[in-house]
Amino acid sequence: MATVEIVSFGFLHASAPEADLTVDLRRAFRDPHVDPAMRQLTGRDRRVQRAVLDTSGVRQLLKATVRQVQAFAAGPSVDRIVIGSGCAGGRHRSVVVADKLARRLRRRGHQVTVTHRDLHLPVVNR
Repeated sequence: MATVEIVSFGFLHASAPEADLTVDLRRAFRDPHVDPAMRQLTGRDRRVQRAVLDTSGVRQLLKATVRQVQAFAAGPSVDRIVIGSGCAGGRHRSVVVADKLARRLRRRGHQVTVTHRDLHLPVVNR
């Protein structure tokens, strides 16, 4: 079975990482950054996780992305699948989706690593 590498990132910090599949969360899903009470939090905080996961469409996106990874993994010569999970700043939506996707894939037997490229960076002022 192919190994899966998931990289969460913020488009406002640097270019998207090279990936087989990139999930762009900027436009379609609620941004916790707009709530001043969550702005300094990250996708590791329960409050942010709830806000992201309760956004309409996110759970369906996770399910669909798992199906895409399984399709990639079924390929005859795939040993590694890289997934980019991107939002504006790389601290909220991308982190939650990366972590939840990793959990779902591990439950299906995939070996998964997760890197949060921009989680440590300061909040982007917009």
